[in-house]
Amino acid sequence: MIKPQELDNIVKILKSGGVGVLPTDTLYGLVGRAEDKKAVLRIKKLKKRSAGKPFIILISSLKDLAKLGVKLDEATGQILAKIWPGPVSVAFTKNFSARWPKNKLLTEIIKKTGPLVAPSANPEGLTPASTITEARKYFSDRVNFYLSANKKLTGQPSTLIKLEKGKVKILRQGQFRRFRLLLPTY
Repeated sequence: MIKPQELDNIVKILKSGGVGVLPTDTLYGLVGRAEDKKAVLRIKKLKKRSAGKPFIILISSLKDLAKLGVKLDEATGQILAKIWPGPVSVAFTKNFSARWPKNKLLTEIIKKTGPLVAPSANPEGLTPASTITEARKYFSDRVNFYLSANKKLTGQPSTLIKLEKGKVKILRQGQFRRFRLLLPTY
């Protein structure tokens, strides 16, 4: 359990443009505020991210989507209510995907900082860090903080989907696999 002052410190670091590593509901993520261009650029450099490859943005509620310019129709809102919060990322456009994580601590942080980018904690092409020790080997002192889950995170990344006309198209299979039970797919 994280202490309130530790949570406040992480929020302060993120709000001031810092980046760090923390557990998400899927893997350890390298996080920074989505609306802070310098933080996003720093994460791209730390990950050695391919040019033009967008980040998934983590939100704390559907209201965050509106702040990011996404207008939901009723059918999309109903689908999202069935799968969020959880390990499902939704591609709204070619360059914008979002996920509302189930991790309560992460959601609390997002409520205080605004939406976050949180790609897996690894340089592109390497295995995602499953422990803070592994993340430290990748990023050393080039990030502002590390928050451990006190366990190994060996989950898959989020499932990435696209929604069209009330149907789900799976773009990347990840943790979530119950679509056929919940929603029509194509």
